[in-house]
Amino acid sequence: MRRGVAVALLALGAAIAPTTVEAQQAGVDVSRYRFALSLPDTGKVIRAEAQVQFTRTRTVDALRLDLLAPMALRGATLGCDNKATAVAATHERGVITVPLPAFTKSARAANDPRAMEPLDSLCVTVRYDGAPTDGLVISTDTAGRWRAFGDNWPNRARHWLASVDHPSDKALVEFVVDAPSARTVVANGTQRAQVPQGGRTRTTWATASPIPTYLMVIAAAPLTVTELGQTACGLASVGRCVPQRVYTAPEQAAAMPGNFAQADSIVAFFSRLVGPFPYEQLAHLQSSTRFGGMENAGAIFYNDALFRTPAGVSVGLIAHEVAHQWFGNAVTEAEWGQLWLSEGFATYFAALYTEKAFGDSAFRAEREGIRRTILGAKVVTERPVIDSTQTDLLALLNANSYQKGGFVLHMLRREVGDSAFFRGVRAYWTPRVHGNARTEDLRAVMEREVGRDLSWFFDQWLRRPGFAELTVRYAYDAARRQVKVIVEQGTRFAPYRFPLVLEFTMDDGSTRVAFVNVPARAIAEITLRETFERTPTSMRVDPTVELLAEIRTP
Repeated sequence: MRRGVAVALLALGAAIAPTTVEAQQAGVDVSRYRFALSLPDTGKVIRAEAQVQFTRTRTVDALRLDLLAPMALRGATLGCDNKATAVAATHERGVITVPLPAFTKSARAANDPRAMEPLDSLCVTVRYDGAPTDGLVISTDTAGRWRAFGDNWPNRARHWLASVDHPSDKALVEFVVDAPSARTVVANGTQRAQVPQGGRTRTTWATASPIPTYLMVIAAAPLTVTELGQTACGLASVGRCVPQRVYTAPEQAAAMPGNFAQADSIVAFFSRLVGPFPYEQLAHLQSSTRFGGMENAGAIFYNDALFRTPAGVSVGLIAHEVAHQWFGNAVTEAEWGQLWLSEGFATYFAALYTEKAFGDSAFRAEREGIRRTILGAKVVTERPVIDSTQTDLLALLNANSYQKGGFVLHMLRREVGDSAFFRGVRAYWTPRVHGNARTEDLRAVMEREVGRDLSWFFDQWLRRPGFAELTVRYAYDAARRQVKVIVEQGTRFAPYRFPLVLEFTMDDGSTRVAFVNVPARAIAEITLRETFERTPTSMRVDPTVELLAEIRTP
């Protein structure tokens, strides 16, 4: 997601309750949800039925589903068909607890890596209703028309979806939405059915791939569709092409496709760079999300206000949210403290699209802007990028997760080289599609690509607060025709190890570039190996913006 709107709301003191870290239910693995929802003509009360298919280990005697008040449990059954039997479930402190029958071991394939851990498969149905206070955001648009949009990040699905609301438990999802026929219903996956029923319509959407609960959403609003056509053909994981479309309020339809005309190019670029587009289709929706953009799998929500400006939704924002379909959505961080695996990747890959679409100078300018943000962010000086101790999840939407995470990827690319970096990205992503990942997975893959230890790199840039603070000088020995570079690192943070690019201007106006490897020392004196036939008159440090550092050249 892009966090600009969220930050603005926080600054204005909007009522955004802190969200805290909570664990997945141990021993439970949800494979599929089916949410049947009945939406009102007016008001905010919804009726819902959630069918949850899951496996459990022997030690689990109850299924716990997150669901916050004022949503109220109306009944539960063991089973999801006409043979289901009523069960005495409870709903206390935001958790529905459904007692389970005695364990029955299910067969496993011989090649299943968990074959030694017995499991059985069950299905539970819970029925509930109420007026959700968050998650499913029900409001009216500027024309006074009723609308509802899911907005679940990070763990707000529990306000309206009875679920195991944790990013490490991915599942297939089907939405069956009964709504007034004047509303267009969109959800994850593809539309499977649309049945009118006397002024109301029952619309079914379902996914072919598992996604985390924070990406499971619906939209129900008066929306007009603009088709973008079959895009990224030959680069899709489902079918040959990626169907794309834009949904807007009727008043904005005439301005479409706007910058969404680049959506084909964006999806094709990332597909070639990383791997096939991981979902069945991609929709872009004008919505009520509190964020600038929210990367819901196959159905990206953009803030309503962006469509009402002359510039519209920017290419950079579209690229950022599309990049999330690979990073964050298809490969999801296993725990919230590693959010940079989502936001840092989306930030950097959106910048790579800037390079592709607008050239090297635009890419460099974007890196300069990213670095300025990092150097000016207090959180960067106080907390590491991998922040496992932060319990307020909204506080993770910061310059560490976005800009510093993205800039670290650029430095990693420079450390290992372009070929190894992009091979490593693909080797990291491909086997983890529709699963979860940790930073150590990325490090291990990159180390295999280059055949050397990179723990020092990941530790200093991701597990420590701060950035390099450098004072760089040089001295020229005319007799030996040599240049000595003195690099002094500040005392606020421990010294960093890094490669450094230097550009010298000579007394005849020519320029010369030199590269040095700076050790993790407070003061390093490095004599360049090259000889300098002419006298250098000035020096530029890191002229191409490759290093996360505050640089002084007295």
